Amino acid sequence: MAAHFVTISFIAICSFVILVQSANDNRFQTYYTPLWGFDHLTVNPQGTEVELKFDQSSGCGFRSKLDYSSGKFHIQMKVPEKKSGGIVPNFYLYSVPGYGQNPGSHFEIDFEFLGSNGTLQTNVYNDDMGHREQRFRLWFDPSQDFHSYDFLWNSHQIVFYVDNIPIRVFKNMMDKGIPYPDKPLHVEATIWNANWAGEVDWGKAPYVTRYRDFGFDACPVTGDCGSKEYFWNQEKYWDLSPAEKRLMKEYRSKYMVYDYCTKTQGNKECSL
Repeated sequence: MAAHFVTISFIAICSFVILVQSANDNRFQTYYTPLWGFDHLTVNPQGTEVELKFDQSSGCGFRSKLDYSSGKFHIQMKVPEKKSGGIVPNFYLYSVPGYGQNPGSHFEIDFEFLGSNGTLQTNVYNDDMGHREQRFRLWFDPSQDFHSYDFLWNSHQIVFYVDNIPIRVFKNMMDKGIPYPDKPLHVEATIWNANWAGEVDWGKAPYVTRYRDFGFDACPVTGDCGSKEYFWNQEKYWDLSPAEKRLMKEYRSKYMVYDYCTKTQGNKECSL
């Protein structure tokens, strides 16, 4: 069935209103636009939920209307209920401007599921080809309900949150010669397949990922994105609190099943 979209005008005054995204308006159309696979993407009439469908003919995705240079990015996801490897439902920040372009060395911050079996992979592409994977067998079944996935990105750190629990931190160590995402990034969410994520059971297709709660807080590239007027740039967000550090240590010890720092060589940040 062809996707149904609700369109809105995107004129100058609307651009001004959403310079700093307000979580009070959670409609898809306020923040996002379809990216590819248009006939596989469906928005409900209220703009409050999106379905991305994946089958042998196509996947699909959407992206944010604006590019950003810092912020607290949020979404809720429910991955396909049909169990399979190979499919990759995701939510990420991305520096490559257009779909289908060869990304080469670029910046990217990822949440991506390796199939629909409960394994979540996080990754950072740091002006390179990535290979900073950390994987988690989640403490819940992500196909049975919506759960929250958030990135906090400022000039000091990137924090990955699942249901408000920090599971990973990537610190700014540019003073030690390690790059750090400092280019504009936009938000994308897609579903596709990859051999490294397993084998797709095509007999169960189509696979549907659902998204909702689209509002987030971020600074577009036209703003002063290091300003402390934005809450995520304030000093309390330069590092995790002691309580957050204890919580992250607990959850990583219980649920992390792969860490690139223990498996690969040559990543200077691991030794620091």
